[in-house]
Amino acid sequence: MCLVILTTIAVAAALRWLAPAMIPFTLAVLFSLVLSPLIALQEERLRVPRGVAVAATLVVAFLLFGGVATLVSASVGQLAANAGAYQQKATALLRLGVTSLPLREFGIDEAAVYDPLRKYSVGALGSLLMGTTNAVVEILSNGVLMLVFMVFLLLGSRSRPPRSDDTWSRAEAQIKRYLVTKGVLSAVTGALVGSVLTLLGVDLALVFGLFAFLLNFVPSIGSIIATLLPLPIVIASPEITPLAATLAIAIPGAIQFTIGNIVEPKVIGLSLDLHPVAIIMNLIIWGMIWGVVGMLLSTPILVVIKIVCEKAEATRPLASLLAGRIDELRG
Repeated sequence: MCLVILTTIAVAAALRWLAPAMIPFTLAVLFSLVLSPLIALQEERLRVPRGVAVAATLVVAFLLFGGVATLVSASVGQLAANAGAYQQKATALLRLGVTSLPLREFGIDEAAVYDPLRKYSVGALGSLLMGTTNAVVEILSNGVLMLVFMVFLLLGSRSRPPRSDDTWSRAEAQIKRYLVTKGVLSAVTGALVGSVLTLLGVDLALVFGLFAFLLNFVPSIGSIIATLLPLPIVIASPEITPLAATLAIAIPGAIQFTIGNIVEPKVIGLSLDLHPVAIIMNLIIWGMIWGVVGMLLSTPILVVIKIVCEKAEATRPLASLLAGRIDELRG
């Protein structure tokens, strides 16, 4: 047990140290699993050679990555261009909030409260712009390396029919089915959220749709964050009416709730049941190791680990522990 604990700590430290290479590699592996059914479909239905199918799939991946990069870069430029308007609206709301409080009755000067908060809001907006710009640069750099890894993974793989006695083939098929289904549902969620925010005139609507797509991979917590994420922009935007601001939070929240709690359980089912404590602990651990990207990847990684553990007799108790079936461990 001591060796297991020490090995786990050493592996976590190594993953954190190797994050610049391991994050793009992990993303490339997951995307390769998602894109491999598309390559197999081209080989089986269209009867094209594997090299042509891989090349066509990689072209689609490059186009999608370029579109996302262009969208995020343009949205950051829009955020920077509208920073003055956001600051004026935030300052007006801050002044209204301070003046509405009965501070003078308690002998407190309004300026003593208003000035520090105004300076803090200006600094927070600057930090937001700088942090967003740095995040864009990090995403683009990881994306290029991820595409390089994905090229070699797809070119090096060979399609073969799964055998009933092949544990890894069965696990790989289940992993692909989960990732493709989750990816499609997340894409639908992001498209609906982005479309609604665009119709309501919210700035950075497409970026919030992209975040809704990404955060949909984080159970429970992700949908809440994705719903509340546009709130600062909605409040600070001078063109948004109170009705539009309310709808900008209510409608995406309803979309997240419907897809996450009604559609997704029926489509994916309970075959990949994970205990909420295991999900939260996994989220915290991967967040400590790889930051925000680790939090986004935590649940797909946990699903992969659970599926693989279920296929081997020696590691099946770990899968039962992740699912919260403690009685099976006692038996």
